[in-house]
Amino acid sequence: MTTSIHQRVLLWVMGTLVVGAGLLIGSTWWLLVHKLGDIFEGNLKQVALAVADQNGANGIAGPPRPAHQRPRVDDQYGKFEFVTAVWTRDGKRVHSSNLGVDLPFLSRSGLSEITAGGEKWHLYTIVLEDGIVQAAQRTSERDALARETASALVFPALLLLALIAILLTFALRRGLAPLSRAAGEVATRSVEALHPIPLASQPRELHLLIGAINDLMARLGSALALQRHFLADAAHELRTPITALRLQLQLLERASDDAHREAAMDELRAGMVRAQHSVEQLLQLSRLGPETPALKREPVDLAALARETVGRFSAPADELHIDLGAVVAEGMIVPGDAQQLAILLDNLVDNALRHTPGGGRVDVAAAWRDGQPCLSVSDSGPGIPAAERERVFDRFYRSPGASASSGSGLGLAIVRAVAQRHGATVVLDEATGGGLLVKVSFPAP
Repeated sequence: MTTSIHQRVLLWVMGTLVVGAGLLIGSTWWLLVHKLGDIFEGNLKQVALAVADQNGANGIAGPPRPAHQRPRVDDQYGKFEFVTAVWTRDGKRVHSSNLGVDLPFLSRSGLSEITAGGEKWHLYTIVLEDGIVQAAQRTSERDALARETASALVFPALLLLALIAILLTFALRRGLAPLSRAAGEVATRSVEALHPIPLASQPRELHLLIGAINDLMARLGSALALQRHFLADAAHELRTPITALRLQLQLLERASDDAHREAAMDELRAGMVRAQHSVEQLLQLSRLGPETPALKREPVDLAALARETVGRFSAPADELHIDLGAVVAEGMIVPGDAQQLAILLDNLVDNALRHTPGGGRVDVAAAWRDGQPCLSVSDSGPGIPAAERERVFDRFYRSPGASASSGSGLGLAIVRAVAQRHGATVVLDEATGGGLLVKVSFPAP
């Protein structure tokens, strides 16, 4: 089982921090030990100089030595960093390690800052029962020591910071490596290779994302396959009317008299109408694919839609001697795209007129059925056998023996696509007295 990204990042970062902290502590310890050793050695020299300045080798205290009699180590070290003084309780100085520095008499214990010999000093006073003892240190020496110690730590600290940054970068790259691998898996996918990414090889934090990507690739693959099939079918279906138009044009060119010429013109005109109808239906179907934008829903009055559709097809119905009418119930409002619903009803009425013989009847209804708004179109044509009622929704499908004037086989495919986008269902049934009844039922309000 693959370790989770959270655990990988945590382990690598914590390991890096432990290593960096160990290096920082170790280097700081080493620098401080060596630096404080130098400081302590300097303090020892100062104490030894102070004692040597006041006492002989026999340990007997005396007056401070003259400058030319002081040890040579004084020349090597420089000025005294520390000065000590002893006072009686009444303010008489008994001893001073450096008469050049006139420490002030203070009768209270504690730390204080003073100015003596033109320099600032840190002074510590101890009040005893039989006297007062003072020890002072130059402020400049203390500041120089602090600067020297800090400067000695700056470069190692910057070096360690850079090292820790490099280690953290490496740790994060190692910890987040599964993300890079997952991105590489996605990058290798193409239109020709949309197979899913295996979840077993991915950390569990990515399972939801990889699953969504796999689902998206599956939908994309289906859409691309549908588009390829659609283009292949469209090219095949358009070849027939274009070939027919070419033959009709040749007949027109070869017509020997006006009667033959008029007949050829009528055939050519009818062929152009059929080709235009097929192209329009192809365009309608292309706008109803799964990749199209979501519907912009608005209230649509089904009764008004039915009346408008019947009005548009009244003239063609009269030419075919077909009785076209509408039966509607008012107040049937559904949310949807008015233009697409008009296309749905246009295709149903057009199919009904194509398959209804002269003297027949086509009825368009908008009525309530089982509490649901319903659009229906019934005709008195030959109907569709029950075995074929599901297949007629396939694109370019036409019943065996259908004539060229029966359409391109796209009408009912468009009807189902529009209905699905509106959450409606399409049912084919036998009309009363024979013929076909198509019902489009919308969700109940």
